[in-house]
This record gives sequence, C-alpha cells and structure tokens, in this order.
Amino acid sequence: MKRTFDVLLAFFGLIVIAPLLLVIGILIKLTSKGPVFYRQVRVGKNNKDFKIFKFRTMRVDADKLGLLTIGGNDPRVTKIGYYLRKYKLDELSQLINVLIGDMSFVGPRPEVRKYVDLYNKEQLKVLVVKPGITDLASIEFRNENEILSSQENPNSYYINVIMPKKLQINLDYLKQRTLMKDIGVIFKTFLVIIN
Repeated sequence: MKRTFDVLLAFFGLIVIAPLLLVIGILIKLTSKGPVFYRQVRVGKNNKDFKIFKFRTMRVDADKLGLLTIGGNDPRVTKIGYYLRKYKLDELSQLINVLIGDMSFVGPRPEVRKYVDLYNKEQLKVLVVKPGITDLASIEFRNENEILSSQENPNSYYINVIMPKKLQINLDYLKQRTLMKDIGVIFKTFLVIIN
C-alpha cells in the first residue's frame, strides 16, 4: 500500500510540477556553472548506497570543503541555491528517487556514509525502511543550518547532539508508522515550508 501511494503521488506530482522543475533548472543554469542536478551517494534501505537527486544549490565540488551546510551565508551556496534550500525546492527532484524505488515520501532522511558509520546497533534500525523525502526529524530540526552556524565545532555538534536526536525521532516513528501518519507528516512538512 505504501509503495503504491508513493508511486502514484510521485508520478502525478512530477506531472503537476513539471513547469516549476523546468523553471528551477533554467535558473540554475543561468546563474552558475555546472549541472542542474547534484547526485550524491547516500545510504538507503538495508545499508545500501544509492544516488540521491537534488537540484544543485552549491558551486561545483563544494562538498569537498565539507558535507554540512552551515547557516544561511555558507559561501558555497549559490544565490538561487539559497532560495531553493530555504523553500525546500531542491528536494523536489527526489520524486525521481521515489519513482525508481530508492526512496519513499516519508521515512528517515538518507544520510551520507561518513555519518552512518558512526551509528550504534540500535540506530542502524532506521535503515530497515526506505529513506524519505521528509520525516518528523527534518520538521523538528528545520533550522538545523542556523543551529550549526552558531557552534564552535559544527561537525562535532552535529554528531554528538543533532544526529542522535534525529535518529531517536526516526526510531520512534518506525514503531508507530502508518499510511495516515505519513500523510500527516507530508502536511506538516508543507505547513513548515509555507510558514
């Protein structure tokens, strides 16, 4: 049922927002050098790597300078990229990942291998399901970039404070997930974006 819901919503979603996706792609090409999409290796279901689709919001090779985005003034982020991130428009291309079957609409956000390798045995349980475009942890930490920008050591703070809290939220989600609760998470995400 969840897979059917994901496929139908992703398919019709891509059709409906196709003009918006086209405009985003054009703006990215007009305002910075490099490809429209950024494909990064993330860890998915059963601890297997996959490539996530995102509209490129940073300068080419920006990830070589660090994996975390720090604050709203990260110099690696392009001008259009700032707005794409602010309104989560860079995530819309992940509908492709949902159609392919790498992701679901709702589920723990996929992490990079560097951080997954730090999970303990209990935390690894978040990998028993497909990662999602959105989750309750993303809603709770919607201002994560700003939190990190105020830290002396953002990477350490992420590993020791934010990551464990996000993982616990996702572990709690797994114990009580239903299609109706997933729909609720989607609506909460939408409300957070427009507010």
